[in-house]
Amino acid sequence: MTLDDVLFPAIEPFARHRVEVGDGHTLHVEECGNPGGVPLLYLHGGPGNGFRPHNRRYYDPERYRIVLFDQRGSGRSMPHAEAANNTTQHLVADIETISLRLGVEAWVIAGGSWGSFLALAYAEAHPARVRALLLRGIFLGRESEVAWWWTGTRELFPDRWEALMAVLPPEERTSPMEAFHRRLMDDDPATHLPAALALRTWSAWTVQFRGREAYVAGLAAAAQSLPIARLFVHYCVNRFFVPEASLLAGLGAIAHIPAVIVQGRYDVVTPMRSAWDLHRAWPGSRLVVVNDANHSIDEPDMARALIEAQDGITPSP
Repeated sequence: MTLDDVLFPAIEPFARHRVEVGDGHTLHVEECGNPGGVPLLYLHGGPGNGFRPHNRRYYDPERYRIVLFDQRGSGRSMPHAEAANNTTQHLVADIETISLRLGVEAWVIAGGSWGSFLALAYAEAHPARVRALLLRGIFLGRESEVAWWWTGTRELFPDRWEALMAVLPPEERTSPMEAFHRRLMDDDPATHLPAALALRTWSAWTVQFRGREAYVAGLAAAAQSLPIARLFVHYCVNRFFVPEASLLAGLGAIAHIPAVIVQGRYDVVTPMRSAWDLHRAWPGSRLVVVNDANHSIDEPDMARALIEAQDGITPSP
């Protein structure tokens, strides 16, 4: 089974928008699928990833009015790789701006990895705007999760970690997050580009259940590595701009909202502990564990589970 065997057919947007959200930021927004369907907002990972065209194919184009956008500094949004005025609170406000621009009263929110964090943050801030949540690869912004990414994953990928550390001088390798932050925020491409490429290559190796060179090469392209690496580290050093465990503490506001949590059993980027903690704290949620999956949305078993999960949560238009 391949990814193409699982996904819906390729589609093109029926509308594209440039949405100014203030602070000098302009967002790239697309709509595809059924203009009269259930509004569904896709929130990409990262922070900084932007969405890819095939992300349109995870949702039934007959059922949904699918909205995708590149978050601040990501993808085709401008300014490129900009960390200023780029916080969780800004992104939550941006989603509200998009909903008003498109005339959406309430929508299904779909997000994985960082997108699951942002989906929860938005839903807790604006519960009346959310009809259902479809979450994958759960990240809650806790200190333990950040520490795992920067320390735990190296135990599983020591060869890849060694290649990553080669970018740093030996005296800076004890605090890699801070060292990469300094380099990635530097204006000089000679400083920030090698760091961005190394960090993105490392990340691309860790998300796959079965590592493939071609997949890493596609994710670690030079043009997209800087926003992904820079914004990811920007959010990490600022602890994702939320108090510790605040998303779990705020679940009372969204306890009534239908939710499905899809989690790879062998996810080493956002380990299953976070999905389990979220599910246990949210009795109304449904947890689907995909045994043959790591973190990537591009694994066929993960894609199939996400598509099947939509049948159980989607309200009528």
